[in-house]
Amino acid sequence: MNKSIIKLSHQILGASIFCLTTFVPSAYSQIPTESSAYYTKPNAVDSQQFPSLVSNIAKQVTVRIFTDNSAGSGVIIKQVGNTYTIVTNNHVIDNNSTQLYPVMTGDGMTHQATLVSTPHIGHLDMALLQFTSDRPYQVVKIADSSQLSVGESVFAAGFPNWHQPDSLTMTSTRAWGSQAFQLTSGYVQMLPNRTLSQGYQLGYTNDIKSGMSGGPMFNDKGELIGINGRSKYPIAGIGAFSFADGSQPSVEQFKKMESLSWGIPAYKILN
Repeated sequence: MNKSIIKLSHQILGASIFCLTTFVPSAYSQIPTESSAYYTKPNAVDSQQFPSLVSNIAKQVTVRIFTDNSAGSGVIIKQVGNTYTIVTNNHVIDNNSTQLYPVMTGDGMTHQATLVSTPHIGHLDMALLQFTSDRPYQVVKIADSSQLSVGESVFAAGFPNWHQPDSLTMTSTRAWGSQAFQLTSGYVQMLPNRTLSQGYQLGYTNDIKSGMSGGPMFNDKGELIGINGRSKYPIAGIGAFSFADGSQPSVEQFKKMESLSWGIPAYKILN
C-alpha cells in the first residue's frame, strides 16, 4: 500500500514538473519573425470599446520593432519623401548587436530601419529610427501635450511580447508579427510639476505590458500625447522614481506613482 502511494506521488510530481517546463517560456528563446499577411491570429482591438477614429489611426501608425532577444513598439511621426521617422524608447533598441532594426508596419511588411543620431534627446528615454519605403504610411499628428490635464482619456497602443490566456500558459508573440497589436484605454492621473529621470512625466491608468514600450499614447482625437515606457509596480520600487535633479518622491507620492504606468509627453520630442 505504501509503495503504491509513493509511486503515485512520483507520478504527480513528474507531471507537475512537465507542466512547468512546458508552459514557462525562456526569456532568451527566439522565434522567427512572421511577416506573412496571411497569419490569422485574431486582433486584440475591440472596435466597440474604442473610438473608431483612435483605433484606426493607432493600427496604422504603430509599428513593432525587433531586436536580438526581444521586441518593442514605436510610432511613425514624420515622412520626408519615402523616408519615415519612428520614435521609440531608447531602452527598446539599446544593446542590439547591430545598428539595423527590423520594423514591422501595420500592413505586416518588414522594413530595415537604422538609428538616427539625436543629441537633443540624449537625456530622454527616446530614440529615433528611420526606414524607407515606396508604400504610403500614415504619420501621427502630435498634440500639444503640455496642455494635458488630469482626467483626460488615454489610449495606449503597442505589441505585447507575451500572451497569457491563463495562469499556467504563456506564449511568445514574436511570430505573431503585427497581429499582436493591442490598444488599451485609461486616463491621465498624475502630471507632477517636476520631471522624473529620462523625461517621464505622464502618469496614466492604462495597463502596459512588456513589448508595449515605445508605443504611442493617444487622446480621443487620435493625436499623439506621449510615449509608453514604464509599467506599473516596477521591481526597483521607489528607486525607479528619481526626479531629474536626483531627488526622490516622498513615500506618499511613491505609493501613488507606483500604481500607474508612466510615459514621456510627446511635446518633448519636438524640443
